[in-house]
Amino acid sequence: QVQLVESGGGLVQPGGSLRLSCVASGSISTINAMGWYRQAPGKQRELVATITTGGITNYADSAKGRFTISRDNAKGTVYLQMNSLKPEDTAVYYCHALRITVAPLDSHNYWGQGTQVTVSS
Repeated sequence: QVQLVESGGGLVQPGGSLRLSCVASGSISTINAMGWYRQAPGKQRELVATITTGGITNYADSAKGRFTISRDNAKGTVYLQMNSLKPEDTAVYYCHALRITVAPLDSHNYWGQGTQVTVSS
């Protein structure tokens, strides 16, 4: 079982920065990957960035060059450093964890409650 708690959201002006944090607790040693998703009003939840235990990262096109995802595996914590924020980045940001088991073969998805990021002047 994995529990996720996000923090770091808030109101920021365009061009500003925020750092989101997500702390995982429970069976953190079994997590294969963690990531950030976001959901804006009236839109579907979309991937922002992911990182595997080995440090392989993947970013949405909208995040490339502005956002950086990092992870402290020992602490079970993932971060999202967001720079040069734009109004279109406004959304609820959700932390996600993926846990894949081989005995039995299965996948497990865990979600945090979300943290609001608002970019406005």
